[in-house]
Amino acid sequence: MTARRGDAILVPMDLTDIDRHGAARLPALLSPDQCAAIAALWDSPAVFRKEVVMARHGFGCGRYRYFDYPLPPPVATLRDALYPALAAQANRWAAMLGTGDIYPLRHADFLARCALGGQDKPTPLLLRYEAGDWNALHQDVYGPHIFPLQAAVLLSRPQTDFTGGAFILTEQRPRMQSRPEMVPLDQGDAVIFPVRDRPVQGTRGVHRVQMRHGVSRLLSGTRYMLGIIFHDAA
Repeated sequence: MTARRGDAILVPMDLTDIDRHGAARLPALLSPDQCAAIAALWDSPAVFRKEVVMARHGFGCGRYRYFDYPLPPPVATLRDALYPALAAQANRWAAMLGTGDIYPLRHADFLARCALGGQDKPTPLLLRYEAGDWNALHQDVYGPHIFPLQAAVLLSRPQTDFTGGAFILTEQRPRMQSRPEMVPLDQGDAVIFPVRDRPVQGTRGVHRVQMRHGVSRLLSGTRYMLGIIFHDAA
């Protein structure tokens, strides 16, 4: 599978690890210059519709801001470019689970479906963490229309701009303790992971496992991350 970078260069999208481990890393999806340009949008309030201070809601510590429509071009391009390959994966999962869901291969068509259901607020977001900040394990649902996969891109340089702040997933296995998964990321790397759950082949057939994601405590510096959610919010 392939996806198109913000600068229109094709890059490979290997989603094998989604089925194996619940997350797939896309190395060097964005260049350092692209990362810096997106992180710099934090200082442009007009491109955002809402800011969330995590500590006020029990979400952790740190802040994130939801982009407004029209999305900044690099964010819009990346969202639209990643979607088709992920839609193919989502349709395969739906077939495994027998849900009857069919995800259109054009992102605009899926957003139209969301809008008809009253979900028309953009969900891509820019997250900023400083020393001591962290993000609680959670799911980004936002309404009944859910696209089952999402992406996050690390915009800062580990060990240079910040230390700590690992991307963490947990998988709730039936009648068993949760399984943790840490995804190591470099600047410009993306991680693809489930929004809410994923199918797993077991000894008695396919079953769902619940997934949650978060970020461990930042030890020093400042960490920016771009979150790409493909369904809109109510």
